[in-house]
Amino acid sequence: MSERLELPPKYYLDYFTYLLAFVRRFYLNLLTDDEKEFLQDFDQLSENAQCLFIRFTNRRVAFFRVRKIKYPEIDNWAEALLELENKGFVARLSDYHQNRAGEILDIFSKPEVLGFAKQLALETKGKASLKKDEVSDWLLESVPFPDLASYIDQSEPVVKVNYEAQTMLFKFLFFGNRHADMSEFVVRDLGHIRFERFDEDRFVPHFTSREEVEDRLKVSLAAEDFHLMKTAETDPLEINTWFLDWYENHVPLAEIAQPSLDRLMLKIAGFMERQKKLEEALVLFRMTTAPPSRERQVRLLMKLKDPEAATALAEEMLINPFNADEQFFAIDFQNQQAAQGQKKRARKSTTEWLLKSESVTIDVSWRYRVEEGVAEYFRAQGKQAVHTENFLFDGLFGLLFWDIIFDAGSSAIHHPLQRSPSDIYKPTFFEKRRPALLDRLDLLENKADTFHFLEAVFEEKYGISNPLVVWFPELLTLVKIAVEKIPAELLKKLLIEMATNVREHTRGFPDLFVWDETSYDFIEVKSPTDHLSPQQLYWLRFFETTGIRSKVLRVVWGYDQ
Repeated sequence: MSERLELPPKYYLDYFTYLLAFVRRFYLNLLTDDEKEFLQDFDQLSENAQCLFIRFTNRRVAFFRVRKIKYPEIDNWAEALLELENKGFVARLSDYHQNRAGEILDIFSKPEVLGFAKQLALETKGKASLKKDEVSDWLLESVPFPDLASYIDQSEPVVKVNYEAQTMLFKFLFFGNRHADMSEFVVRDLGHIRFERFDEDRFVPHFTSREEVEDRLKVSLAAEDFHLMKTAETDPLEINTWFLDWYENHVPLAEIAQPSLDRLMLKIAGFMERQKKLEEALVLFRMTTAPPSRERQVRLLMKLKDPEAATALAEEMLINPFNADEQFFAIDFQNQQAAQGQKKRARKSTTEWLLKSESVTIDVSWRYRVEEGVAEYFRAQGKQAVHTENFLFDGLFGLLFWDIIFDAGSSAIHHPLQRSPSDIYKPTFFEKRRPALLDRLDLLENKADTFHFLEAVFEEKYGISNPLVVWFPELLTLVKIAVEKIPAELLKKLLIEMATNVREHTRGFPDLFVWDETSYDFIEVKSPTDHLSPQQLYWLRFFETTGIRSKVLRVVWGYDQ
């Protein structure tokens, strides 16, 4: 049994001071005077005051009930709290916090809020059946906020943590996004996730200008606002107006913020489409070309009775598809339009491929484990069969190119807690690493050298986070079998194809890897109710033209008589 790891009592102080030192080292020239002043003032706090402030900032709330503060590792927390208040790091509840009244009541229970109402001489009959938010809204509508704040402060002191914008910015500068938080340090040090180790002298700042920082942050905060509005069931047209106003006031943005903006626009446009606001959705989809924008535009244009515009856009997609989904959608759309003119019914490319495939009969008892049922069918014939799907080729890619993926010279490694380089899903990934990738592929010409290399990487890196590697003991064996069975020239073509578009080309691989002493096959398994996806068809066609053995097997259920 492995020994349980324990963190030192004030582990979070070490993490936060490391983060601040990181910000000083890489981003001091981008900070405002107020932000630099915060760094200086924080340094001057006592250790206990620093710890209490960090405890506050690591929470998702801004207001705290003083009597509920309990941190055993902080000696005399009351004294530390007074120090924070005297130096402006926290503030007592006051009229100034009226615009955040809802947040204040959120830290109390519904019975406590009803208790406030009674003490303020309000009639609470019938209010107990309301939801907590409804009770809070009623109280705030019924009592002037200064009266409520004064009562709460007298009955139970509440403090608000200050410097929210500064601490948020420092974390954003370190992680490069709003998703990660200080818990990443914890999961690393407890061994829950292992990160690749980097030479910190080779870190490259994620942001090179204040404009980049602010633009990327603006989009992140707008995405959070959209999520809150959607959760609150805000009227879709109101959301649409809000975003168009936001867009007009903030765009154009720095290039680094554009991918995040594209994702946000796709989310909002998709939301509007699901809400049946078709014209509004079309406008939003037209504001980005990121997939599946063009496909959704074609579909919306057809619903809005504009087939000419839909056809023109589909032709653009066919000439220059951004991924397999666009490619086969455009093909199918054109075939469908042509068939309608001839009063025929056109089949999708994926359906055509599926219909011409072979079939196999397996017992219906495998209905909910269809891939394993087909694997057992091949095992009964004396073959080896494993359900590999994406992890086989992704694993080979990740192991073979590990050092190239995480190359600090790629300018895509920014901090010590990165699970992947920041450019792994960008078009620049392949271009920046092309010489190194092509050189490494030559290793495949000698299988013994390839096996030795893969074994060394597997042993050294086992368990370290890599977006392409799913760790389990048998992975290396399966990867080596694939390298042995697939001719080197074919494997090179496959890996280059993956490298040119890591986002799209690391998914959609066939379900099963089947082999014996003389041959191998990659099998895409389809139950009677299943369909091929465009990306699956993409790889099947690639395998066919390249010469890698693969096929689709349609399952037919067999029933015991």
